Amino acid sequence: MRKSVKSIVAGASVTAFMAASMLACTGCDSRQELIIYNWGEYIAEDTVSKFEAQFPQYKVVYRTFETNETMYPNLDKSYDVIVPSEYMVCRLIREERIQPIDWSLIPNATEYMDPMFNNLQYDQDKALSDEVLDFAVPYLYCTVGLIYDANKITLPENVTDAKTIWSIVFDSANANEIGMYDSMRESIGTALNYLGYSINSMNDSELQEALDLLIKQKSEIKPTYGVDNLKDKMVSGELTASVAWSGDHIVMLDRVAELGRENEVDLRLVVPEGSNWSVDMMCIPSNAKNVQGAHDFINFMYNPEIALANCEYVGYSTPNTEAKKMLDPEVANNIYYYPDEHLFSSLEVYYSSSDIEEKYTEIWNTVKASN
Repeated sequence: MRKSVKSIVAGASVTAFMAASMLACTGCDSRQELIIYNWGEYIAEDTVSKFEAQFPQYKVVYRTFETNETMYPNLDKSYDVIVPSEYMVCRLIREERIQPIDWSLIPNATEYMDPMFNNLQYDQDKALSDEVLDFAVPYLYCTVGLIYDANKITLPENVTDAKTIWSIVFDSANANEIGMYDSMRESIGTALNYLGYSINSMNDSELQEALDLLIKQKSEIKPTYGVDNLKDKMVSGELTASVAWSGDHIVMLDRVAELGRENEVDLRLVVPEGSNWSVDMMCIPSNAKNVQGAHDFINFMYNPEIALANCEYVGYSTPNTEAKKMLDPEVANNIYYYPDEHLFSSLEVYYSSSDIEEKYTEIWNTVKASN
C-alpha cells in the first residue's frame, strides 16, 4: 500500500521513499487487458506470445469453449474477441450481441481474405446473410466428409456422389467398424445427404426417412459415436471409415506418421456434393471493453505468417490467400480441404432457427434412445 507524504518519518530521504514506492509496485502491469474466447486447441501455441511482443500495450487473457452452445450462455461476461461458427454468428447478429467490424482497422483482412467469402450464403435469410461480413471475419473453415482406410475400402477416384460415398457408413458389411459424430447436425445431415435431400430439410417425409435410416444403422451396423475418440480409432485401425471434418483428416495423417503406421493404414478423405461446410469467424461482442485491441488482434491473425502457422497447427483451411500460397501444395491443391468452385457451390452451411433446432433435436433424441 502506498503511504501518504504526511506519514513519512521526518528526515527520511526522498530517495528512500521512491525506492519503497517502486518496491510496492513490483508486479504491477499497466497493459490493457484483451480477453479472447476461442475453441480449445484452435490456435498455434506461440500466437498469443507473438501478438503480445508486437503489441506490448496488451495483456491477453485467453479462454476456451467446447461448442457454440457452451459459449453462448457465457456472453453476458465481457470478452473482446469471440470465434463462433457462422450459424451462431447469424444468431448473434439477430440478437444484437456482436458489434460491427471497422474494416479500416484490419487492413490485413481487407488484403488477404479470399473474396469468395463475400458471396457465400451464411443463412437462409438472404438479407441477414449479406450482413455477416459486416460483423465477422473468417478465421478457419472446414468441410464434412468421409475418412476411410483405402486398404479396406475402395471408392472411385475423384468421386463426389453422396449416395456412393455415404453408402459406406450404411453398409452392413462394415458393421462395428463405422464412426459417426455424436452430433445432431452432422449425423442427421449425413443421412439426408445420402438420401439426396438438403442437410437443412424441414420436409416431414424426408426427415422421417433420415430417422428410419439412422435407427436402422444403429441397430444393424452399431457405429461408434464420438468426436475426438474417432480420430484415435481410425489411426489404430479399429474403424474402417468415419464421418469427419476435413481438418481432422490432417490430424489423423500426422498421428499415423508419428506412430509409423503408414504401411498399415491408408486414410483418405472424400467430400460428397451437398455435404456441409462451416466457417469459424472472429467477432467483437457488443459489450467488449477493448474494441481497439480486438481489431488489432483480428488484423494480426490475418498476417500471412501467423495465418499459416495457425492453419498448419490446427489442420483446418485458411481463408487467407497469401497463407494458402505458402502451404504444402498437396494440402493447398486438395479439393476436399479447399473445394473447387463446382464442389463448393453444392455445399451447405447448417441453418439455425428455433423450428430447426426443435425438429432435429427430437429426431436425434429418438435415434439415441433406440436399441
